Amino acid sequence: MNFITDLKNRFQKGTIVEQLIYINLAVFVITLLLGVINGLYNEQTNFIVQWFSLDDNYTSLITKPWTIITYGFMHDGFLHILFNLIAFYFLGNLFLEYFKKKELLTFYLLGTFFGGILYLLSQNYFPVFSGSSSSLVGASAGISAIFIGIATYIPNYQLNIRFIGFVKLWYLAAIWVGLDLLGLIGNNGGGHFAHLGGSLFGFLYVNYASNNKTNFLDSFFNLFKKKRKPLHTVYKSENRSTKKQPTTGFNQQKIDAILDKISKSGYDTLTKEEKDFLFKQGKNNTKP
Repeated sequence: MNFITDLKNRFQKGTIVEQLIYINLAVFVITLLLGVINGLYNEQTNFIVQWFSLDDNYTSLITKPWTIITYGFMHDGFLHILFNLIAFYFLGNLFLEYFKKKELLTFYLLGTFFGGILYLLSQNYFPVFSGSSSSLVGASAGISAIFIGIATYIPNYQLNIRFIGFVKLWYLAAIWVGLDLLGLIGNNGGGHFAHLGGSLFGFLYVNYASNNKTNFLDSFFNLFKKKRKPLHTVYKSENRSTKKQPTTGFNQQKIDAILDKISKSGYDTLTKEEKDFLFKQGKNNTKP
């Protein structure tokens, strides 16, 4: 119980990077244990792999839509998860030096999502993948989004690599993407497409958010907001003409209420009666 309590406390007190690492490790251990149990019963299919990895066909995505995200928390083998989590630890902590934990989680999840989308498209479009079936697991797409995102934001940041020296971050990012491009026709072509999907998201997202100088999360959700048509807004004039006829107190209050409504919601939200009233008052006040 002390061990479990200690793990629970470490998870709660850990950074978002450490928490995601713990989740990936927990899923990996559970998958291994279930694989051992399946082996004892001569069963070849692992329930977790079957239900949470991303298959290469659209039909499977319709029946298991959650797999477009859950595949990013699963790994195929010890070396796979080891290299992924080591890279995630260093890149994730570098990311947190410049951005918030919610933004890192956004990059991880959306990088995983867009990596899965590009994986599906590649598997069902390119002839090289026809006649074969595969499934996708691994956090690499989310990690790629974080890596390329931070490299796009601070391309000239230098890392001191042992036996090599200081290397600019964008050099490493270019090598990362280059290796994925070279691997598109290899045994793990689908996985490399997923990496590129995450990388492309990280690059485009940082560029968009940086150019608009807004919060990263707000920038993403603003992409999906329906743009309104320009509103015809009426503004109060600070310098009123002394030749205008004075209005009664009741009319002035009504005008002020209408102007307040315009400033909050726009001219198009006025009723016909309010528009007519405002028009008449404006016409009366502009008489010579």
